[in-house]
Amino acid sequence: MKFTAQQIADILEGSIVGDATVEVSKLSKIEEGVEGSLTFLANPKYTSYIYSTKASIAIVNKTFEPEEEVSTTLIKVEDAYKSFSKLLEYYNQVKLNKFGIEQPAFIAESSTYGENIYIGAFSYIGENVVIGENVKIFPNAYIGDNVKIGDNTLIFAGSKIYSECIIGNNCVINSGAIIGADGFGFTPNEKGEYNKVPQTGNVILEDFVDIGAATTIDRATLGSTVIRRGVKLDNQIQIAHNVEIGKNTVIAAQTGIAGSTKIGENCQIGGQVGIAGHLTIGNSVRIQAQSGIGRNIKDNETLQGSPSFNYADWNKSYVYFKNLPKIVKNISEIEKKINGNN
Repeated sequence: MKFTAQQIADILEGSIVGDATVEVSKLSKIEEGVEGSLTFLANPKYTSYIYSTKASIAIVNKTFEPEEEVSTTLIKVEDAYKSFSKLLEYYNQVKLNKFGIEQPAFIAESSTYGENIYIGAFSYIGENVVIGENVKIFPNAYIGDNVKIGDNTLIFAGSKIYSECIIGNNCVINSGAIIGADGFGFTPNEKGEYNKVPQTGNVILEDFVDIGAATTIDRATLGSTVIRRGVKLDNQIQIAHNVEIGKNTVIAAQTGIAGSTKIGENCQIGGQVGIAGHLTIGNSVRIQAQSGIGRNIKDNETLQGSPSFNYADWNKSYVYFKNLPKIVKNISEIEKKINGNN
């Protein structure tokens, strides 16, 4: 799909310097711009590239005044970075602007769906599923029995939503995510073997939740595993059964959260963090990457390490840790002098 400079300027409420009819069909970094692409200049460090870029259109701040000849058409706006972000969002909406039901796709007769939906080829929609309006379900997705999906939700190719789960409005579930698989519930018997504990609960995603690719959220043993409004989960995260994550918490890739742990609101959790089960993590907690959490955490704490402790204390301790060989050597020399004097 192609857009002219005039169309883009109208979307961004910007002014054009150059050819208003020039067309672009792709996006590029300013230093990698090619003919037919759109780029932007927001960081002064990249100003030199505006004079050499081959991009057909560049979005710049209104305050920008070129010191050399510029071959690209400029669109001047109040804030180039925010305007480019707005354009990315618009571009993404256009790219995902699909409607209708492709064939082959299976939709159980007992299921219902709202207007303006898209269901991609080879998708499976089970019994008694309720799908809202403007929902897009991309090819090869699986939606189990009795699932409810709110309005304006995107479910990308290959995602799996098991039976009884509830997905809110304006959610995004990326490819390969699995919502509602059985939790890790087993009990040992007298033979030393493990018997499976039935996982009879579900998963609830509230509104505006984003789930990254290949992330897994297990259904509860009883009740619900709950992901609150506005939570953003990165790729390849494991959320165990009966976990609850408070609203507007963000979690980076490869983090694992064991069963029945409760995480508060507005937390920031780095990549590869491990959180043990049956814990309570407070609100506005910040956990640095690769930390291990094995205790309850109060509100507003910042943690690092495995096992984790206060971030400032960790930094102080690390200074000593780096110098440990030197410290040990100095102690040994002091001991030798003391023993020699004796």
